[in-house]
Amino acid sequence: MKATVSSNKHVMNSMNNLELKEHERKTWAAVAEGWRRRDELLRKSSAPVTERMLELAAIGTGHHVLDIASGTGEPAISAAQRVGDTGRVIGTDLVDDMLTVAREKATHAKLKNIEFRCIDGEALEFVTSSFDAVTIRWGLMFMPEPEACLRRVYRQLKNNGRVVIACWAEPERNPFVSVIMEILAKYREMPKPTPNATGMFSFADAERLRTVLQVSGFVDIKIEDMVVDIIEVDSAATYCATMLDLAGPVKVLVDQLDSKTRDRFIENVVSTASQNEVEGALRMRGTTWIASATRL
Repeated sequence: MKATVSSNKHVMNSMNNLELKEHERKTWAAVAEGWRRRDELLRKSSAPVTERMLELAAIGTGHHVLDIASGTGEPAISAAQRVGDTGRVIGTDLVDDMLTVAREKATHAKLKNIEFRCIDGEALEFVTSSFDAVTIRWGLMFMPEPEACLRRVYRQLKNNGRVVIACWAEPERNPFVSVIMEILAKYREMPKPTPNATGMFSFADAERLRTVLQVSGFVDIKIEDMVVDIIEVDSAATYCATMLDLAGPVKVLVDQLDSKTRDRFIENVVSTASQNEVEGALRMRGTTWIASATRL
């Protein structure tokens, strides 16, 4: 009887996870074109994080690199430029609409040492001990079972291989998105977060990030934070439009508002964000954890 209950519970959890993944896939597919439009802004604002991740991963010429949750191509493309013709980079993502943009960018950059595959990060099936480094930039937070991903990463890394992960810190340290979310809460009921739920801030507590790395077998775990101007635009109106292009979870909730409420919401966002305009520019900061660890 206990075995049956346990089995049923496992099936229920699996179904919930499948539903969560499909929700995430649809959410981010909905903003793939927005990411294409804002590619230059994203590349520039996230470049310091990308560079630090590649540095901590010790990626060099000839290395084989796996980039999970590549989205529209970073840090996979930057890694491919580092490893050179003798190296190889595989970028994966749950959302093929995002990878379409990544493939176009890699082709434009004339990179022959990179490929992108639409794969669930919790179901990676690569040869054991085949990668020198693995990177996951702002993707682990959206996985229902992040340990499942990291255990597979551990097996597929070579001995002394490195994994480097970026996850957003607390909402209070990320006004670029918390400002718009706080305003949205005035216009609609917001989903109530549950412990360890998927989402942008599911690893806001750095100790949770440390723990999932430890239980997955990694050692020499180090976590640092980095502050970046993740949004740098010319006006509050552009900030609002940019966030609705990029922030999939925000766009999904805003699109559920009726047109009049949506207009009032946008007006409030622009009015509030305009307080951050200085000399014709608006900068909104974000703070990310960058965790690095080693497989022995």
